[in-house]
Amino acid sequence: MITPLIIATQAVVNEQDVVTPFEQNLLVGLVFVIMFGLGAGLTPRDFKLAIKRPSGLIIGFLTQFGIMPLLAYVLCLVFLFQLAPEIAVPLSIGALLMGAVPAGTTSNMFTYFSKGNLALSVMMTTNSTLWAIIMTPLALAIFGNLLFAGENSEYQIPITNIVVTLAILLIPVVLGMTIRRYSANIGAVLELMGGFFGLFFIVFLVATWVPRNWALLTSTAWQTYVVAIGLGLFGIAIAYGISKAIRLHPANARTIALETGIQNGPLAIAIILLTFSGNPDIGLILIVPALYSLFIVLISTVVTFIFRRANTAAEQKIPNLL
Repeated sequence: MITPLIIATQAVVNEQDVVTPFEQNLLVGLVFVIMFGLGAGLTPRDFKLAIKRPSGLIIGFLTQFGIMPLLAYVLCLVFLFQLAPEIAVPLSIGALLMGAVPAGTTSNMFTYFSKGNLALSVMMTTNSTLWAIIMTPLALAIFGNLLFAGENSEYQIPITNIVVTLAILLIPVVLGMTIRRYSANIGAVLELMGGFFGLFFIVFLVATWVPRNWALLTSTAWQTYVVAIGLGLFGIAIAYGISKAIRLHPANARTIALETGIQNGPLAIAIILLTFSGNPDIGLILIVPALYSLFIVLISTVVTFIFRRANTAAEQKIPNLL
């Protein structure tokens, strides 16, 4: 049965473009700059540290591409599939993609403020981004087939298009790494720019997208908010619990938790804009990634304050971070 809330959501999406053509071009451009800065932040020393003590990197990889897609699948199944299929399916596509993309550069900032292992954070972000061309489509294929089995073909996720889009978006990462390799100073500037534009992306959403789409947000079902908020919150909590259970250094546990739960929202939105541009349900597909990008900043801020309180003098005496 289609509720009045669902009818209202459909009406608002049909009345206006959730993202205008100007915003589409701006957001995609921002993602290229952010990805460029991500690659420029990686130094040869980071590779040496990762090879020397790869445990944190391996655990982070498993939580990033194991826990997050599975968590997105469970949240969609439990909450979004309570809604009518014409609403639930496009919302779930966005949620699954949000759970399958790599870590975002924002995690590096929150790792720094939570007194985590910044070198591990940067390496994990870049590592998951490079692996995304394989792992993101794989996760979408596995959980998409499970979630949308029996649905109309129009609802199937275009895996090939997403692979091509990811390949294109990885080019600036490789270019940034190359520039940093030959010019540390230019690389450092590019890294700073990438971090700045990553923050600008969130500010842009808050300042322009939210007010213009306020009617859509207020008509969005509460289940959608649970999924958007729960994806980051539960991801951080589960990864932190696993890291503590296997007795990682507290700084590494905090780092892996933040890296796991803080997904690359700008990348997910760019993939949707470039892959689903002709889909009439693109507005619904964008809702979860947009809400996630807004709420993850608030969630990560609270988690950072909690982590800083846990940063005791005793843990500073533990010698090996990796």
